[in-house]
Amino acid sequence: MNENPPPHKWQRSIENYFQTYSGLTAGSVLLLGFLLRIWKASGTFLNLDEAMHVLTAIRPSLAEAYQASHSLAHPPLLVLLLNVWRGLGTSELVLRLPSVIAGTIFCWVFFRWLTRLLGPTAGWVGLVLVSFLPPFVELSAEVRQYALLLCFLISAAYILELALAEKSAGKILFFFVFLYLAMLTHFSALLFAGAVGVYSLWRLVSARSPQRVIAMWIAGQAGALGLFVFLYQTQISSLKSSGAFARHVQVFLANSYFHWGRDHLLPFIFARTFGVLQYAFGQHAVGDIGGVLFIAGVVLLLKGKEVPEQGPSRRQLGVYLMLPFAINCAAAIAGLYPYGGTRHSAFLLPFAVACVSLALTRLTRKRLGLALAACMVTVAVCYGLGVPHRPYMRREDQRYSNMVRAIDAIRQKVSPADTIFVDFQTNFLLTFYLCPDSASELLFSDSAFRESSCSGYRVISTGSQTNILTAGKFPSEWNEMVSTYNFKPGQTIWIFQAGWDIGLARELQEKLAELHDLKTDSFGRNISLFKLTVGQPMGSPVARNVIPCAVVRARGEGGRREMP
Repeated sequence: MNENPPPHKWQRSIENYFQTYSGLTAGSVLLLGFLLRIWKASGTFLNLDEAMHVLTAIRPSLAEAYQASHSLAHPPLLVLLLNVWRGLGTSELVLRLPSVIAGTIFCWVFFRWLTRLLGPTAGWVGLVLVSFLPPFVELSAEVRQYALLLCFLISAAYILELALAEKSAGKILFFFVFLYLAMLTHFSALLFAGAVGVYSLWRLVSARSPQRVIAMWIAGQAGALGLFVFLYQTQISSLKSSGAFARHVQVFLANSYFHWGRDHLLPFIFARTFGVLQYAFGQHAVGDIGGVLFIAGVVLLLKGKEVPEQGPSRRQLGVYLMLPFAINCAAAIAGLYPYGGTRHSAFLLPFAVACVSLALTRLTRKRLGLALAACMVTVAVCYGLGVPHRPYMRREDQRYSNMVRAIDAIRQKVSPADTIFVDFQTNFLLTFYLCPDSASELLFSDSAFRESSCSGYRVISTGSQTNILTAGKFPSEWNEMVSTYNFKPGQTIWIFQAGWDIGLARELQEKLAELHDLKTDSFGRNISLFKLTVGQPMGSPVARNVIPCAVVRARGEGGRREMP
């Protein structure tokens, strides 16, 4: 019985077209991916992380930007790039363009790398997935490190294959250049460096490479080690001792670390690995199927017996694609780095998609038409049924016009004699959109509050320990703030809140009887402005349970109530 029946006429036509017009077809896919990223990057205001990076980069010189970057939990390359790039403009789209460009280049290089390692069908499958899956588009449309990281990592991986095939010391040098760029972009590249170091050494030894190539590899490894020591001394060591960073890990990334005595090892490994695939596809059910395909792809490679004339053996390739997951998992078990379905493990995505592409290729018996049809259905399901990973804002709520109206409302309604009270997240957005030249030198601190002047307004912000003000936190924060700054009865304080997961005004309306009719200006679901007054005690027992006597009276003018 023939296990691989000849393809249908339409399948042959598709395969012939892709072979004949390979460059044009790949260019068309990349153009569509680029336009999708441009659309995603335009028309919306910055989120907290984006505003934080931009404000860090707004410094008179590269040296000052570099010093400011030490307050972030990332290496300095993106901040330095933004310091130069802002000369082209500071609109949201212009600031996001480096990520858009890097994300598109990543798709092209990934296609070349995957085609070289696993063949043309797997290459096309991988190209469609990374060009259009929602998480890849989102990572390429934000002022963050991840698009640059993926671009540098895959460029290093592709050049390494060329260098090993051609036994070229010069290309080994270029491989390390891109590896260093990745390490200067995001700390997860250190984990990739360990994986690619093991793989490249195995390949060098098995291929009996020339001494000049081995010498260049040794020199490059020494450089990578030196760069790691530099990053550790200048940033990593201070992050380990930072109370603010430790709180961030405990609150947002607790599930991505293994907890001895609480978690079970095998379930942790299984759940976090499938979490990576769920993140890659942006849809849990599809991600679970992707997890099965990932495992199948690794098994196919490890069991493969064919020995290629050039390039890695199937076993070498299987170990290579699996090793970054193993190293990341080991780091999470040791409490050194998170592992799971968050952007912090984004460096694993190319290896995950590579294995899934191989499995899909085998399932469709290398029929390009069937494989591409499966990819397009997968992408459609992920867009139609996918749920973005938190935190996120719906596009209609994150429209730039909403922020413009909010800032105009502040200018029209808030008197210079009044005070604006914001949480840690909102402080960055308010600063960027109202007074970007007033960016603070110190972004994270253990102080309970921070006072600043922003375009003539007095602004008091919570510290990093209170990222978002909620009704549960607000009473104690309000009382402490009123006491700390010695506010007098009758003084007006405006509460401005913007960004992820906000809802203070709505919660106060629901939980405090006296504030049931609180007048709130809302600009979409993720921006609100309202005012409270200090001094008049609440008479309702319910009110005292929610807002003790420091909150006195809520007053509002004009404006509509926040939508639930």
